[in-house]
Amino acid sequence: MKNIVGIFVLLLLWSCGNKENTTEENTTEATENVLKLSDEQLKAFSLTTVELQERTVTKTLKLNGTVDVPPQNLVSVSSALGGYVKSTKLLPGMHFRKGEVIAVMEDNQFIQLQQDYLTAKAQLQNAEAEYHRQKQLNQSKASSDKVYLQAKANYETLLISQKALEEKLWLIHINPFNVSVNNIKRTASVYAPFDGFVSQVFVNIGKYVSPSDVLFELVNPKDLHLNLKVFEKDWDKISIGQSLTAYTNSNPEKKYGGEIILIGKNISQDRAVEVHAHFTENNAKLIPGLYMNAEVPIPEIKALALPEESVVTFEGKHYVFEVLEKNSFRMTAVEIGSSGDGWIEIVNGNHLSGKKIAQKGAYTLLMALKNKAED
Repeated sequence: MKNIVGIFVLLLLWSCGNKENTTEENTTEATENVLKLSDEQLKAFSLTTVELQERTVTKTLKLNGTVDVPPQNLVSVSSALGGYVKSTKLLPGMHFRKGEVIAVMEDNQFIQLQQDYLTAKAQLQNAEAEYHRQKQLNQSKASSDKVYLQAKANYETLLISQKALEEKLWLIHINPFNVSVNNIKRTASVYAPFDGFVSQVFVNIGKYVSPSDVLFELVNPKDLHLNLKVFEKDWDKISIGQSLTAYTNSNPEKKYGGEIILIGKNISQDRAVEVHAHFTENNAKLIPGLYMNAEVPIPEIKALALPEESVVTFEGKHYVFEVLEKNSFRMTAVEIGSSGDGWIEIVNGNHLSGKKIAQKGAYTLLMALKNKAED
């Protein structure tokens, strides 16, 4: 606001000076890029000066991307043996707990599997007894080796069958030690493997699914990644372990900390490289596909720099005002580099070393100079 008032007062004084055409002290002379002000005009606005300084300029690299889920945290859930979906309450976006029943399957093969297990278990008891009996008889030569070996083979075959059937029952989450003649189930439950939320649901009650069909797609939010794009001109400034701050367009005030964990090695068609960052804290409001912005501070080498307000822009070029005398200023073109922390690098700043540069009020000087040039 003070800048605007200063510009207005300065231009007003300028106009009056031109109309009245009084003494040379009350006029402003412009020779190319040199501006000369009277004492009265100089008092109309605040002006401070600064000298070029060697500073470590920290550049803030602004990126954008989306929240992503690593493959190990995006889980497709299927039924090991297939069957009909008897019940499920899952909906996309719903949260669940590890060990919670997310679906109940029903099929005749579950009954058959338990029947086969109980049959093998009963036969194994008889085969084990026969095996030990033939072993004792064979040791005393009361039984031939052939009979003994046959009894041993029958016992081991049934033992293998029982163990295999046990594993199949465990696979559909039926405890084989709870299976009995009076406790045969026709259903099998599907349990949540971790705490998370549902990404997609592919089934409905009554639908038959095979073992290869996906029932649900579940997301483990404990290790969400931020997938960012870095253009090739900046990718070499990114390194693993760098910290960043991310935020959404809808709530830019809410900041999420992160750390770069992976840098891609391929450049896409839009000349960008993929960079993956890990969030330092889990947040339930972050979901896969969410668009986010990120700011990565990049420490630069020491360079000659000026405060950002000292550099003005006109017609796409950058300038500073060098103080020649108390009331005289020269607008000089400069090439800028990295910026951050309120400072900006002056790439070609050697010729300005030791000279006073306008800081506060530089924009007012620009407006005064250009206004004079238009008269």
